[in-house]
This record gives sequence, structure tokens and C-alpha cells, in this order.
Amino acid sequence: MSDSSDSLDQFTSRDLVQKVTWVFGYGSLVWRPNFRYLERVGACLHGWRRRFWQGSTDHRGVPGAPGRVVTLERAPEGGCHDRLAHCGGVAYLLAEEDAEEILSSLDIREQGGYELLTERCELLDGRTISAHVYVATPDNPNYLGPATTARLVEQISGARGPSGANAEYVLELADALAALGFEDPHVVELAAAIKACEAD
Repeated sequence: MSDSSDSLDQFTSRDLVQKVTWVFGYGSLVWRPNFRYLERVGACLHGWRRRFWQGSTDHRGVPGAPGRVVTLERAPEGGCHDRLAHCGGVAYLLAEEDAEEILSSLDIREQGGYELLTERCELLDGRTISAHVYVATPDNPNYLGPATTARLVEQISGARGPSGANAEYVLELADALAALGFEDPHVVELAAAIKACEAD
């Protein structure tokens, strides 16, 4: 028996990365994860809705002229076929030896107001998992909150940051979700409005 008296509560969850580590992506992680993974599977996050309520001053905008990126807000419980009661996205299974490094890099990528949660996800192949997911809550300094579609289009169309044009982010997300078979009314409406604006 070990002489160590260390208890589990002396460690953070990051120190205790489990052998099976999933990350759920619902924004740019859907099409641009930029990390190695063992599996990439379409997934539903129950009880949450995707919304363009978060400001971005480090990726799709700059300080003083923030872009708009997605976060999650609570929604009624429902199945994967209830478009208003879940958030469709992608779950990535990480290799045990990569998990800690990848989560650390994601902490940096999502440092503009997001916090790490662990939520239950339903994979489209029928499995149910626990996955890490980054959520920007209303109390973070970059949170912009609800806006009309017209106001979102106006702000997004004029925003650009180190990761590129804000409009590109919206259109890439819409295309990636469609390829997975998900239809998010909020994203579809906004993408259509941006395309109409660009066509004028």
C-alpha cells in the first residue's frame, strides 16, 4: 500500500483526465478543430441552444469592433429531432496521451469568455457520452446578448479579426451543420440574411 496520503479532492478535474475524453464542438470546432482525434461523430447536446450572443475580440473581431460568435443558452429538454431543444454539433474522442495538451490549447483558444463544462451528449450512432464543452455565460465581459437578425447581420458583416471575416464564420458553420444533417433555425436564418446582404 502506498504511503501517500493525497486525496482526490486535492486535484482539479484537469489533473484527472479520464482515459475516455470527448470534446463537443458547436462553433468553429465543428469544421476546424486543429487537433488530433480518434473519432469525429455528429452529436446532440440536450437542453441547450446555440446563439450568436458572444462577442469576439480575439478571433472574428477586434477590441472596439467585436464580431459575433456562438455560445449556448439553456433550452427545454427534447430529442435530437426537436430543433429547438438541442444543439447539434460534433463530438471528438481524444487519445489519452493527447487529452491534457489538447484541453490546455483549447483553454487558450476559448479564453475570450468561455468556461469549460461537462455535459451529456447523444451521438448520432446511438451512444451516450459525457463531453467537455465550452460555454460563454452572460456574466463574461465579452457577452453581447440577444439582437435582431438585422442587427446581427450589420455587426457581423463589418467585423474581421485574426481568424478572418466574421461572415465567413457564420457561413462555414451553416455549411458544416448542413453536411452533418442538422438544421439550426437560428444559424440558417442568419446565414441566409448574410448571403442576401452580400448579394446586394
